[in-house]
Amino acid sequence: MVWLPVFVPLIGGLVILALRRNETVARAASVVSMVVTVLAAWYAASIQATGEWTWGAGLDLAVSVTDFGRVMVVLVPVIAAAVIGFAATNSEGDRAIIKLLVVLTWFVAAMELLVIANDFLTLLIGWELVGAASWGLIGHNWRDPDRPRSAREAFVTTRFGDLGIYVAAGAVFAATGSLRYDDLGSASPGWLAIVAGGLILAAAAKSAQVPFSPWLFSAMAGPTPVSALLHSATMVAAGAYILIRLEPVLSVVSWFGPVVVGIGLVTALAGGMVTLAQQDLKKALAGSTSAQYGLMLIAVGTGFTAAAVGQLTAHALFKSLLFLAAGVALHARGTLDLAKLRLGTALPRVAVLFGIGALALGAVPPLGAAFTKEAVLAGAFHAGIWVGLGTAAAGLLSTLYAARLHLLAFGPGPAGEVHGSPKRGEVLALAVLAGLTVVLGVLWLPGGDGFLERAAEGLILAPTLAETVLSWGLVAVGITVAFFAWRRGRLVAFGIPSRTRAFIAGWWGIPTAARVLIVDPVSRLGQWLFIADRRVLARIADSVAGFGELMSRVLKRAVDRAIDAVVWGIAAGTLRGAEISRLVDDRGVDAGVEQLASGIGVAGERSRRTQTGMSYHYYTMMMIGLVVVIAVASFWR
Repeated sequence: MVWLPVFVPLIGGLVILALRRNETVARAASVVSMVVTVLAAWYAASIQATGEWTWGAGLDLAVSVTDFGRVMVVLVPVIAAAVIGFAATNSEGDRAIIKLLVVLTWFVAAMELLVIANDFLTLLIGWELVGAASWGLIGHNWRDPDRPRSAREAFVTTRFGDLGIYVAAGAVFAATGSLRYDDLGSASPGWLAIVAGGLILAAAAKSAQVPFSPWLFSAMAGPTPVSALLHSATMVAAGAYILIRLEPVLSVVSWFGPVVVGIGLVTALAGGMVTLAQQDLKKALAGSTSAQYGLMLIAVGTGFTAAAVGQLTAHALFKSLLFLAAGVALHARGTLDLAKLRLGTALPRVAVLFGIGALALGAVPPLGAAFTKEAVLAGAFHAGIWVGLGTAAAGLLSTLYAARLHLLAFGPGPAGEVHGSPKRGEVLALAVLAGLTVVLGVLWLPGGDGFLERAAEGLILAPTLAETVLSWGLVAVGITVAFFAWRRGRLVAFGIPSRTRAFIAGWWGIPTAARVLIVDPVSRLGQWLFIADRRVLARIADSVAGFGELMSRVLKRAVDRAIDAVVWGIAAGTLRGAEISRLVDDRGVDAGVEQLASGIGVAGERSRRTQTGMSYHYYTMMMIGLVVVIAVASFWR
């Protein structure tokens, strides 16, 4: 049962592929596969299934649906069902919609494997599969040369962080002889520190934290459903998920909490400013993704993982809603420029649904996202006054940019002609996500914090009255400032000089710094190595090759001469032997034969003379013969 959340979408992708000739049926199959995955994940979570598969050579793939994994294993296919339903309804003019649906479905399977992993080997496999699938999805429209380039940039950036997983896995195995999460606690403090460092690096890269945040802008090259799924419950969620899952063990490392809090706080503030400065709707949402995951890391670093779980869940729901609505805006206006949208009058239903997501992003009560953000704020103040104030400032920014995005994208505007109205399936997908966002408000009911702690197997800290007043007051301030800026027509730029705004919107010059400090030096080094290869190494190689060729010719000549001399010597000896044999034959054998024949003839001639015909001659010879026989017999005796 524990493998069902992985194998159902895996098989579902194969079914979609088999039905590709009937596009309508294949689209329907993609949604059905996600619904079945939700049911399978729910069942696996209800029985807290565990298991393992022996790979060989002492390596086992251990999996379990326990702790926070019970929430995440269901959340992933729930979000995916809405996103894939949106994609199946509207292909964005994509002729390769079936391929997109197949890869999206397998993307879910890879993320589910990552979620149920109970050891570092399984985690590595899921982690790599998620990265590979995201590369294929971002570069889906490969005929546009910019798309594969953006996919490569996102892949390489996250791939650098993936090295941390390998370091962590190696350290765990070296320390314990095992790769299981359960054995991590037996590692020595030194090895545990290496594991913590590797996981922080991997999580920061995957969850788009500073300095890795700009890769999310590259990910915007993918189709809208890809952005919605990648930013909500899959790719970007992987980093925060693994830190939440292993925080109870990693918190033993003294610097783990402060480092994670520091990364999260810097990203929450920097990402909030990026979102305020961005004029592209999808990129603004991408900036808010980094900022929101920064808040989750603050909760993890302070030890209140249940607050991080709540924030991750709420964010997955409203962020997928916002991205899908951004896709509707793109179809309607043909642009994502916030200065040219204002679709509230033209698309009132979508404006309302987008507004629910924006209210959740801005942490407006009584939505569940407001509850979880207050829990994060309480944990931050518990860690220190400055951490609390920084988190409060990040919360103010989130309300401000959420109000800005709604007013500019779906605020009241001219009811001008739109290029295309959303289809029923698209609106349904938005409505499902908006409904779940509203339902999450049950956390405000008595016992909501206890429910969240049990679901997440972690801690949550209830905010004090002062913290609640501060949080709600900042929400009111953010909405008020955004409203007055909108009324005065200054909401797009906030009066910030264009160059300064471009610098902030481009992630504070991080891509430029990366290009100057890393990309360009590496590129120049590559050019120098190329020149060195051509002018030095190639000449050395040519010289060696020339010397080898010369020695080959010399040796060839020497060998040819030696072999020829041997052959000629053998031939001459053979001829000499043949000549000697001829002479022996002519002068020896032939002469002997002729002498023998001549002797036989003489003997015959002389024996013929004894044939006289006289009897006494014969008697005489007989007597002589008899004497000879007697003599010989006597001698032999």
